[in-house]
Amino acid sequence: MIPTEAPLRNWQGVPFTKVTIDDAFWRPRLDVLSKVTIKACLDQCENTGRISNFAKAAGLMEGEFEGIYFNDSDVYKVLEGAAYLLMSNRDPELEAEVDRIIELIAAAQEPDGYLCTYFTLAAPESKWTDMEKHEMYNGGHLIEAAVAYFEATGKRKLLDVACRMADHYDSVFGPGKRHWVEGHEEIELALVKLYRVTHEERYWKLALWLLEERGHGHGKGEIWDKKEWGPAYCQDDVPVRDIEKATGHAVRALYLYTAMADVVHASGDPAYVDALHRVWAHTVERNMYVTGGIGPSRHNEGFTCDYDLPNETAYCETCAAIAMAFWNHRMNLLFGDAKYADVVEREMYNGALAGISLSGDKFFYVNPLASTGGHHRVEWFGTSCCPTNLARYLPSIGQYAYARTDDGLAVNQFMNGTAEFEIGGGLIVKLKQTTNYPWDGRIELAVNPERSGKFAIRLRVPGWCKGYALTVGGESLSGAEALTERGYLVVDREWSQGDSIVLELDMPVEVVRARAEVEANRGRLAIQRGPLVYCVEQADNPELAYDAFALSAGEPFLRSYRPDLLGGVTVLIGQEGKGKPCLLIPYYAWDNREEGFMQVWIREADDRRLYIS
Repeated sequence: MIPTEAPLRNWQGVPFTKVTIDDAFWRPRLDVLSKVTIKACLDQCENTGRISNFAKAAGLMEGEFEGIYFNDSDVYKVLEGAAYLLMSNRDPELEAEVDRIIELIAAAQEPDGYLCTYFTLAAPESKWTDMEKHEMYNGGHLIEAAVAYFEATGKRKLLDVACRMADHYDSVFGPGKRHWVEGHEEIELALVKLYRVTHEERYWKLALWLLEERGHGHGKGEIWDKKEWGPAYCQDDVPVRDIEKATGHAVRALYLYTAMADVVHASGDPAYVDALHRVWAHTVERNMYVTGGIGPSRHNEGFTCDYDLPNETAYCETCAAIAMAFWNHRMNLLFGDAKYADVVEREMYNGALAGISLSGDKFFYVNPLASTGGHHRVEWFGTSCCPTNLARYLPSIGQYAYARTDDGLAVNQFMNGTAEFEIGGGLIVKLKQTTNYPWDGRIELAVNPERSGKFAIRLRVPGWCKGYALTVGGESLSGAEALTERGYLVVDREWSQGDSIVLELDMPVEVVRARAEVEANRGRLAIQRGPLVYCVEQADNPELAYDAFALSAGEPFLRSYRPDLLGGVTVLIGQEGKGKPCLLIPYYAWDNREEGFMQVWIREADDRRLYIS
């Protein structure tokens, strides 16, 4: 039964600018992102003409448009990522480069506010004729970059460009004006972000209008004319409030659901709530891989039919995993349920993180769950939405860690560092989290309100966790003393400076079996420990051949932390069916060494006893 009656909570996000990450797992990745990934993406945008397209559109240099009509969006996403990095480290060299690019973007904007270099340079007579051509998709990423850069630096130039562009959209489209169904969703959630920073309500109302345009036959363009795709490809087959299941292109669908949640949050109108619950259940319960991957098909970069989850041919676009994090974060804020934060965690440590190499300069577009040895990350793609999406997603992960609730705060993700909250009555609370997550399930919280006060702290108990111990102020609390609510332990009490919480999550090795409906995984098992899904890679198992071995679930798995391996990982050692040891590594870390096979779902040996060590 879909819980359509679940009331809105409307929790508030905690900006990652209020969250400092000093974490043995995440901090090195963020440092690599700052030192390597952002610069690599900026260089690629320069070398492929993405940045010079703005100079050409502004008349500052000669030349024709280079690339694909949505290439502007890659520049915007990298700028958004750079803004997030500048929030924590005001790097003058990076800021100067961003300012240089912003000058080109501003110069390329047309007098009426229109901005899309492909149409300015290559097809000015074709503006707003084909809803597939990503005009508003590009614009949405510009808005997100502009909001982030304004919040990072206080500089308004790019924000002013974004407002002029949004005002242009609002002058052309809306009630009594032109119809529009953007082929690739993105503008809708971006307009809500623009509303939140400008407090201009017509921006979120335009987002609502764009959502309401879908499913009424207004869509026109290349997608709609393709019989094998049609309106469902871009979620234009039914009105959004009537959505029953996920269809079409995965990233487009998930951006749509994110925007629907954003509009509910901004407006307080629950009109989309039932549809959100229905489509979430359909997506997560029938169409999500164990890694959090979404969208099995290369043909449409998206959904096919329920339980169609092949491994070697899995598409699982990196952008789709990131979009799942976006959507489920919003769902958590709307409904205050830990199950949504569970999905965010699955993407953080598996589906999305696998998309980038440990070196920070090579990327997966496609994330299969099995490979014979020929699938590898590369430095760039013709369509490079995934590298640039990672460049903006990873430096903002702090925003997923906490939420402000109506009676206190919630701890959603576990990472070493500090955070600062303002809760009811203007009380400022500082929280220090100490943990070796995801390798260890012990989380220590130091709670320091500026003055004593009564409020609730909610601690997520992950869905994978079957047992835990909770200590508050040195005293163990039973389940009766710490209320369990929607996946959270709720400790509601008077807090003073120096108070502490220790949550110890049991983190055994778990054998996972797919539902019987998933034909690809019948007779197979996967291995998970804590939030991490594991895989077998040939580099660690040279005596094994691809899919020619079986893993015994009835033998214990040994755990060993290897600081010298893959940036430091806990490996698992199980027993292959013929008695040979079999070493497994976290899925996110595969393809960082020599070529070889990889498998997540492994044949199960005849011994069917379920063993969890």
